[in-house]
Amino acid sequence: MFKKVEAVIGGKTISIETGKLAKQASGSVVIKCGETVVLVTAVGVKESKPNADFLPLTIEYQEKMASVGRIPGNYFRREIGRPSEHEVLTCRIIDRPLRPLFPEGFFFETQVIASVLSADLLNNPDVLALTGASCALTLSDIPFAGPVAGARVGYVDGGYIINPTTEELTHSSMDIVVACTRKAVVMVEGRTDALSEDEVLSAIFFAFEQIQPLIDLQDDLRASNGKEKRIFTLPQVDEALMARVREVAATGMAKVVSTADKLERGCLSDDLKKSVLAELDTDGSRTDEIKGLLSAYKKSFMRSQIVNEETRIDGRKFDQVRPISCEARYLPRAHGSALFTRGETQVLVTATLGSERDQQRVETLHGEEHNRFMLHYNFPPFCVGEARMLRGPSRRDVGHGNLAMRGLSAVLPTEEEFPYSIRVVSEVLESNGSSSMATVCGGSMAMMDAGVPIKKPVSGIAMGLIKEGDKVVILSDILGDEDHLGDMDFKVVGTDDGITSLQMDIKIDGVDREIMARALAQANAGRIHILGEMSKGIEQAREEVAEHAPKYFVHKINPDKIRDIIGPGGKIIKELSAEYDAKIEVDDSGLIKMFTFNGQMAEALIKRVKEITAEVEVGQIYKGVVKTIKDFGAFVEVLPGTDGLVHISELDIKRVAKVTDVVQEGDVIEVKVLDVDSRGRIRLSRKALM
Repeated sequence: MFKKVEAVIGGKTISIETGKLAKQASGSVVIKCGETVVLVTAVGVKESKPNADFLPLTIEYQEKMASVGRIPGNYFRREIGRPSEHEVLTCRIIDRPLRPLFPEGFFFETQVIASVLSADLLNNPDVLALTGASCALTLSDIPFAGPVAGARVGYVDGGYIINPTTEELTHSSMDIVVACTRKAVVMVEGRTDALSEDEVLSAIFFAFEQIQPLIDLQDDLRASNGKEKRIFTLPQVDEALMARVREVAATGMAKVVSTADKLERGCLSDDLKKSVLAELDTDGSRTDEIKGLLSAYKKSFMRSQIVNEETRIDGRKFDQVRPISCEARYLPRAHGSALFTRGETQVLVTATLGSERDQQRVETLHGEEHNRFMLHYNFPPFCVGEARMLRGPSRRDVGHGNLAMRGLSAVLPTEEEFPYSIRVVSEVLESNGSSSMATVCGGSMAMMDAGVPIKKPVSGIAMGLIKEGDKVVILSDILGDEDHLGDMDFKVVGTDDGITSLQMDIKIDGVDREIMARALAQANAGRIHILGEMSKGIEQAREEVAEHAPKYFVHKINPDKIRDIIGPGGKIIKELSAEYDAKIEVDDSGLIKMFTFNGQMAEALIKRVKEITAEVEVGQIYKGVVKTIKDFGAFVEVLPGTDGLVHISELDIKRVAKVTDVVQEGDVIEVKVLDVDSRGRIRLSRKALM
């Protein structure tokens, strides 16, 4: 049965309809705002995979070029299989608030696909896809504790805007995506221009209040068009076996969760698992079940230690940051580098400077975009003691890199202030808790080491949450196990002025304003502490770019002279680039940008460019070569490619019968410029200097 519902959010009508498209999916909706249309489908298989112990949920988001009336620019002229970075990031935004709302023990393969069918380039389809994904799951027979709604928040002229247009976002000092249920916020992702904790907190709960009508729409559709949820019985826990696991593992578990060293803790955990299995699973028939019970016991034991005993795994206080060491200019040939170590997390970050040609070019629905700043995050297997095939960056890697990039983007100098392209690469060498935040710290230091005049240093910290009944504990600088066994992962990036980027994921029903305010305040204190430790490695950007970085020079010429520096078919600029080992870029305004690795060559290049593009000035004296002789005078080249006429009457103070009586072709003579007419013709005189 077809049905359409709609609500006005921030002055814009958002509609959701179902029953018309993709009716064989478990659930499908079309969500619209303006002329932006997104089809979202959800399908769940009826049988779980054998021996599965996780939810095989797949989220796909795809932007169709036909949605904006364009043909893809790649060789195949079709949307290629690998999603773009933006599509990957949108998949993560959809996945993170939905995944915790599936019932524990639901191991049935589930797939959500969001396809942008029409895009008006004003209303962003990503937040529509998030709400649409929730609605498709809500209408399906798949067990799901939604609905969830999503929205973007902007901040323009001191006021919050819900779902700002792409034009409004260009003037916004905030771009935050918020997802929430009817009761609480469940996901936050975005960037700000160093706004305060209060401003960010108000934005999040402004979104929470504004998008409640989208929850109502989904409930209305569920009442009229929702399928009956399939019967799903939670796996029954063998309480007797669980008691035996606790009894046998109690002593060993206490040692495991109090061992600070990650590798040693892992070895103890493996030994404990073997000993428990040896005693309780003599015939090997209940191995998986016992492993699951032991994992659950570890989670409850660790959480109890933190909440009731106020003891963390490594013995730190709740608001204490692990020991930090950092070193700038670690690599001699990199333009900028930093080694940042916090506890058992270590990253080696490099910053490389390039020219305008090195900018990243990306095809989007808006056309081709150029990114001057790039940050790439690599997570090799050895950083967690594993051995596996090296692949391209995972979705997690792309997401972590983007979080760090947003946090650092807010402090970059403008292109006018610093015309270089900048690429930051983070190599994670060790990982035990938030390598993305270490990437922020190392990236800030590496750019300062390269001589990038960033506005202020930036640091980041990952916060955790343990909530047991009415007891709430907020943890600063969480370990990997605290992230895995806790209820929240809240990453906050910023300067000492305010927040530049943040990301929050939770595994419980949601967090209220009070808890989030406490987390932000505690994160602020941790962030300032980390900035202090970073200053011991490097306090501010170096005054000059690194020795091995390309040197940048700029020279402005008359746009009419561009053809002289380019030459026929690019001949002149190619010769200059080869001769002086330089990258030369000329824009239509006459601005010439020159990048070279050799300072002495740069000086010679600038001199040569000035010679080629110089303009003749009236009254100036030039030493030129006689190029052509005519009966009425001689043409003299006063500048490269620029000739002027010395009339026969201006060759000498006495009367000249023939031009060749005074000069010959190839002679070098001094002349004075008498006039340059409106057509660019130059009148010279030798007589005026005699």
